[in-house]
Amino acid sequence: MVNPEGTRAQREQRRGPVVRRHGQMQAGTTDQHLLDTRGTADWVHEDPFRVLRIQSEFVEGFGALAELPPAISVFGSARTRRGSAEYRAGEAIGRGLVEAGFAVITGGGPGAMEAANKGAMEAGGVSVGLGIELPFEQGINPYVNLGVDFRYFFVRKTMFVKYASGFVVLPGGLGTLDELFEALTLVQTKKVTRFPIVLFGAAYWRGLVDWMRDTLVAQGKAGAADLQLFHVTDDVDEAIEVVTKEAGT
Repeated sequence: MVNPEGTRAQREQRRGPVVRRHGQMQAGTTDQHLLDTRGTADWVHEDPFRVLRIQSEFVEGFGALAELPPAISVFGSARTRRGSAEYRAGEAIGRGLVEAGFAVITGGGPGAMEAANKGAMEAGGVSVGLGIELPFEQGINPYVNLGVDFRYFFVRKTMFVKYASGFVVLPGGLGTLDELFEALTLVQTKKVTRFPIVLFGAAYWRGLVDWMRDTLVAQGKAGAADLQLFHVTDDVDEAIEVVTKEAGT
């Protein structure tokens, strides 16, 4: 390339799909940096290497779950106490889903997740736990017979959706709400084939549903049809019937 003074100068550097010019050019070549053993290990913490970790998580997740039978993802609070009514409902839902011919997928943690895994495992079914690295990580619960731990939330969420035919959402906190609204958004925008979403625990979800109807829909931020994207019930048998019947259609 010729510069304005007429002398030849390197003004552009190409590294694969990346073009660097002017002050963004770097010394050396990609191969040189790869083979240079004298450098620091800082590259392990840089974004290009993180892409490989992300890729490996997708590969491991897809490989572990590819042969699952039809499955239902069950969400709920890690703080649900053993022996509580919510915990017993989670056990019954996990058991009922297995009896209906489905595997059960949870976040693999304690509380409502443990309850659903317990019901599924004790019914002789496939009990899946998709764990996540957290500062207060408690590990995969003992009722999981197929578990995968993830570093990245978005990879884990992909697995919840890709390998599930429907969702049952028990009372939960911010993580449960995050999973619920992501599922609703994916169905609403047709990013996934429509599948059933059941909210279990009418009293718990009533305030949220009322707000969605009286504020969200009333102010035109969502359509009335969006309230049909989920089904609310207090009945375990009804929850199982709705989520498995629609999932099988």
